[in-house]
Amino acid sequence: MTSTDTNIREVQERFDRAELHDDRDTLGELIDPEFLSIGPKGFLLDKQQWIDRHEFFTYHKLDVSEIDIRHFADTAIVRAVQRNQATSHGHDVQVSTRVSHVWVRRADAWRLAGIQFSPLAET
Repeated sequence: MTSTDTNIREVQERFDRAELHDDRDTLGELIDPEFLSIGPKGFLLDKQQWIDRHEFFTYHKLDVSEIDIRHFADTAIVRAVQRNQATSHGHDVQVSTRVSHVWVRRADAWRLAGIQFSPLAET
């Protein structure tokens, strides 16, 4: 693992912790202004919508596995499997997805530019 891989893994873990613990200040710091998320059913969220979703969405458990990091100059793609238990609009949800995070280096700091979720294929 390269030092860049280690840095990306650390910032990814910091983002995951912020998501789990509803740390909107850290999310605001880590998410790039040009961020866009594509949800598992095709909906789009920009940076502020992503952060604001914590008003109605709460993680109770967030497990991340099968982490794969690829970096290309000032861009990194982190692919993983996420399994979570959460509450959305007062309803319990349990989701297993494959997710890609796109990180870009801006002024010597990594910022999250995009996320895309895909449902896991059932085996």
